Amino acid sequence: MSSSKVAEATRDAMWANDRACKALGMQVSAVGPGTATLTMTVREDMLNGHDLCHGGLIATLADSAFAYACNAYNEVTVASGFDIHLMSGARVGDVLTASATELSKGGRTGVYDIVVVNQRDEPIAAFRGRSYTMKGKPLVDGLPMGPQK
Repeated sequence: MSSSKVAEATRDAMWANDRACKALGMQVSAVGPGTATLTMTVREDMLNGHDLCHGGLIATLADSAFAYACNAYNEVTVASGFDIHLMSGARVGDVLTASATELSKGGRTGVYDIVVVNQRDEPIAAFRGRSYTMKGKPLVDGLPMGPQK
């Protein structure tokens, strides 16, 4: 099975039970080995007291892209930490896109960069996530685990 098919199968398995992403109206628009792209439209109930999208919800979008990217190898992988830099506010109606890219993966750890932009491709946030893989724990039984050569 190709690494792209493994990534798609793990996306489907994760999405089936991803109540947080679904509740926030997120969509997984792309996934591949070590990569993922998610979108979210800013709603009224996501605004803070300044009429801007709450920074925690922007972080949640970025963290979700991180999760789909680092789990794309069919091994249960969790965040061991992350940093986020909020660069601009997002307003109601803005469509935010979080694109995750794997920088390194070795042993049980990985590092991923996630960029969040709005529909005008203006930067909203930069997120760096650190992952920890639980070896031997597949997301989907019967699929290959780990990066495919």
